[in-house]
Amino acid sequence: MKLATNPGVNRGAGELRLALRRGIARLEECDVPSAPLAAELLLMHVLKCDRTWLYAHPEYELTPDRAAAYAQLIEGRSKGVPTQYLTGRQEFWGLEFEVGPGVLIPRPETEHVIEVALACLGSRRTEPVRIADVGTGSGCIAVTLARELPGAEIIATDISAVALDYARRNAARHEVSGRIQFLETNLLEACLGPSGPPTSSFDMIVSNPPYVGRDDAENLAREVREYEPPKALFAGETGCEMYPALIEEASKSLRPNGILVVEIGYDGAEYVGSLLSASSWSELIVTRDLAGIERVISARLPA
Repeated sequence: MKLATNPGVNRGAGELRLALRRGIARLEECDVPSAPLAAELLLMHVLKCDRTWLYAHPEYELTPDRAAAYAQLIEGRSKGVPTQYLTGRQEFWGLEFEVGPGVLIPRPETEHVIEVALACLGSRRTEPVRIADVGTGSGCIAVTLARELPGAEIIATDISAVALDYARRNAARHEVSGRIQFLETNLLEACLGPSGPPTSSFDMIVSNPPYVGRDDAENLAREVREYEPPKALFAGETGCEMYPALIEEASKSLRPNGILVVEIGYDGAEYVGSLLSASSWSELIVTRDLAGIERVISARLPA
């Protein structure tokens, strides 16, 4: 990405490098994780440049306005505000998504939901399919699947009106608004009601539900615990509260042989797998993430 405007005055004094060093030092002083990366991203955001440009032009001096903007962002990050909320964006599946307070920040691990969903569809990837994304948040799963599956019609649900606003804007940004319907509802309740789509209307249901137990809240990073929306993070004391209702509603909403793809928390595979086995779902597959953690479980509804 090229610099949109002249970022400052060339004075040959390594001004950007100095600003970056000061930013890193401030964040390290406050024990901010990955301080150098955060300082870089915030400076790149202020200058509207990429990392290559940043390090190729250390001599540029920040204008007073941009210096003040950078200092303000560094202070925000030093207090725990997530970098993504400060820049207003997060990459997912190679796409840029708008994020901010009130919406969960997409994680790289959730890309495994996309991988599993596409693998489960196999040769049907070019065919018309109906998909529900439960707890869509920023819309990262729904939007990505709409981009990858040109024949897909998607319903994306969330209980948060704020999150749905982000999701709608992200769908518009990636030009898939016409194939995604957003519903403010808990799980699939609106899809099961008299005003929603008929029962057994989906070929696939995907979800990244809340799966952190409140007992584990103190183990979360500060920026997650204090700034991301609790309703998108926590599911009861143990983190398993959402799965029974989600699986029950999925069984009523999927067509015969329909597929459920769900992200799971640490050590959640056994519990979620037992719920699916008790309901006679078939083809249960657990997929591990790059760290070797059981991350996604998929299953097929009986015919």
